[in-house]
Amino acid sequence: MTTELRLEAITPANFETATALEVRPDQQHLVAPVVKSLAEAYVHPGVAWPRLIVDGGRAVGFLMAFFDIDFAGDGTGNDVRSGLWRLNIAAREQGRGYGRFADEIRRRGGTRLTVTWHPGARGPEGFYLGLGFRLTGETSGDQTVGELDLAQQPAAGRSRTA
Repeated sequence: MTTELRLEAITPANFETATALEVRPDQQHLVAPVVKSLAEAYVHPGVAWPRLIVDGGRAVGFLMAFFDIDFAGDGTGNDVRSGLWRLNIAAREQGRGYGRFADEIRRRGGTRLTVTWHPGARGPEGFYLGLGFRLTGETSGDQTVGELDLAQQPAAGRSRTA
């Protein structure tokens, strides 16, 4: 990982690069392909925040965040959260620390980051727990919910966002 790490908005110029990103074959059943995430972003404008993760001039991953949503979905607004909706790190780029590059929630004043994942022996739970997420005991649909206290985590300090 270099110091030239940045998040780029998805544009016509980088759309093909973004949609060509693939996780390892054994992970494909655990995370939606980028093209599905972009379709979801299109139908959830103002909620989904899709970005290409670029290291220097090389696309290394994709993330889609959400900001200030009613997580419980009950209309009360008592459980407003921000978090990571998708994280796809290219198969050849995994294990280099790109999953730690998610400071946008902190920049916007958030204090916690929520993430969900499919449970299972070969799923991403160990990855998220290793980053400092804790299990909340909740589920969202058929997914496990984890949360990261951003006050307890150092900022990456080198992110640039678009």
